[in-house]
Amino acid sequence: MTREQGINQVFGGGGHVVILGAGASIALTMRNAELNGKRLPSMDNFTEVLELQDLVDKVPEELRNSNFEKLYGNLHTYNPKSEVLLEIEARIQSYFGNMQLPDAPTIYDYMILALRSKDLIATFNWDPFLYQAYTRSKEFTKDKRSNLSFLHGNVAIGYSSEDKMAGPAGYQVRHDGGLLEPTKLLYPVEQKNYTDDEFINTEWDRIKYWMSKERGSVRATIFGYGTPVSDIEAVSLLNGAWGTPDQRAMEQFEVIDITPEDILRKRWDGFIHTSHYDISNNYFGSSLAFNPRRTSESYFSHYQPLTPSESFRQNNPVPQNFKNLKELWEWHQPLLDAELEAESRNQNDDK
Repeated sequence: MTREQGINQVFGGGGHVVILGAGASIALTMRNAELNGKRLPSMDNFTEVLELQDLVDKVPEELRNSNFEKLYGNLHTYNPKSEVLLEIEARIQSYFGNMQLPDAPTIYDYMILALRSKDLIATFNWDPFLYQAYTRSKEFTKDKRSNLSFLHGNVAIGYSSEDKMAGPAGYQVRHDGGLLEPTKLLYPVEQKNYTDDEFINTEWDRIKYWMSKERGSVRATIFGYGTPVSDIEAVSLLNGAWGTPDQRAMEQFEVIDITPEDILRKRWDGFIHTSHYDISNNYFGSSLAFNPRRTSESYFSHYQPLTPSESFRQNNPVPQNFKNLKELWEWHQPLLDAELEAESRNQNDDK
């Protein structure tokens, strides 16, 4: 199957779930620096990057820890209404809330365009980069974008419990109220009970459905998420939704990470059936970059080909050197055109 034939092949079935950890946003900023030069922290340098040392100094010494998440958990257990705790939360909201994507195309801009409405991107990250990329792609993709889930809350997202609605933080959904309040970001490290928060529970319900066998997703990609021991509940929920390797004997599992392959293979062993996995150390070596907007079609061509030529399907790798978003969008235009044509054809067949 030629590259052009692959572009014009549009299936309605299948689906792709992409899960983002801190490594994905860090990879983004290493390729394209945040607009104002802000750094993205890890939990081990969190205090330094966000300049929280003056607050940490007020924490009783026996509660301190070099890992910020553990320090927060200790402090929350000691006094959940601590003024220090509230100030820490306010500074985190401020630091991440003021971050901005650069004007140049970023990995998240590529990723948003690589997926369709039958796909899902779920993120553990607080930064607003994914939502910003999603928002600025609307001019081009209209409603032909993937679904999103924010598994640990997000500085860009608010929620109204009264209206059961999420959207841009601070947005008022009704003239008489309905303010989308900022979502909660921090949880005690020892007990991340996601069902306690209405917004977070909804976000987790979404990804559990999308990863389930019943949903029919054929690909899952983990990008920069290291299954931290502090978040055992999250990994357990994902594994429960995905099922055992024997239950997912045909689906393809993918990891994008700079960690050595033998470690990654062992880390994600509960999700992988035999050789049905791919590992790449960068986004542009992944299925998302090799066949944007056709990741499911590519999967079916290799595992359930309709013709012999499909077994030798040519990839359609996206170039890495676009100077601006307009160039990125123009490259994807033939893919969207083929999707619109397929949609129109299906509608006519239904008449």
